[in-house]
Amino acid sequence: MDIKEKTNDIQCDEAPGKEQDRPLISICCLSFNHEKYIGEALDSFLRQDIESPVEILIHDDASTDGTRAIIEDYASRYENIIPMYEEENQYSRGMHNLSGVFNFPRARGKYIAMCEGDDFWLDIRKLRIQADFMEAHPECSMCCHAARIVSMDDSFRELARLAPYHNDQIVEPESLISKSVNIPTASLFFRTEYARKLPDWYFDCPVGDIPLQLFMLLCGSVYYINRPMSAYRVGNKGSWSDLMEKGDKSSLERKWQEHYEAMERLYQAFDSASEHRYSSSVREAISREHFKAEVNKGDLGFALKEENRTFLKELPPLQRNLIRLQYRHPAAYKLMRDTWLRLHGKKDEY
Repeated sequence: MDIKEKTNDIQCDEAPGKEQDRPLISICCLSFNHEKYIGEALDSFLRQDIESPVEILIHDDASTDGTRAIIEDYASRYENIIPMYEEENQYSRGMHNLSGVFNFPRARGKYIAMCEGDDFWLDIRKLRIQADFMEAHPECSMCCHAARIVSMDDSFRELARLAPYHNDQIVEPESLISKSVNIPTASLFFRTEYARKLPDWYFDCPVGDIPLQLFMLLCGSVYYINRPMSAYRVGNKGSWSDLMEKGDKSSLERKWQEHYEAMERLYQAFDSASEHRYSSSVREAISREHFKAEVNKGDLGFALKEENRTFLKELPPLQRNLIRLQYRHPAAYKLMRDTWLRLHGKKDEY
């Protein structure tokens, strides 16, 4: 079934006389094999200190662990949790942006707040803060905020924040199009009316947050709150980054090349939709995606080219130094890598 046809099959309740019962906010959550984390995510939604009604829409993409049972238990106890379960994994069928296909069309709230099943919210006033801002600023299509980074074992990395900007601010379009630090998905809060008008290039992209941010930029202004109100979990098995790392060397190279080409198409489509107002930033964003793809494919010579100096500096210092060591002193790098793998009981997949 075509994605557009699929979204047409999933509609929110438009029955008359129910306006007073409609939620202000629809929390949209995707889950897949999040047995260890989904309860923490749901608890963080339920703890929100906001008087306005909220609905929690969960789409579980045919989890093979105990995720579904946990969601069913919560849904039996909280009537505002509205789950949708797949019997066959939709991501593997090529439906990459499942929020736009399964959750956004059934959202009844004025606003949508996003959080995937392996992340969670830290601040109980998060929804209140974002809703109050959006209510006061009708010209704003989306607002977002910083996050704290948490590991799989639930330990917070000391002072580690995912913060693309340094102050509360209206985000300049150029800095949203081309940025070295991603905006946390669990911080996105936007108007539902715009989620009903998503362009084809949103559905064609292998990731959902970037095309969504670009589209919201076309709909109005974007505001950033420099307050870490959510947690971003790193190293989770089953995440997009984990899926990208699976396979032999040749399959990984192919995945990264395909990812780069898809992102290039996305930015080019956005460039056309924005009537080429931000072409310089679009070109920079495409170059950054190319750089990341080549680094992940192992082309270290490309990473160290002079024209990529800016992108190289955006990497963590340890990663930069390892790239230089591997390229200039491969024998020393191999010895160090083999020693590390042996000490940690791991084996080299290549």
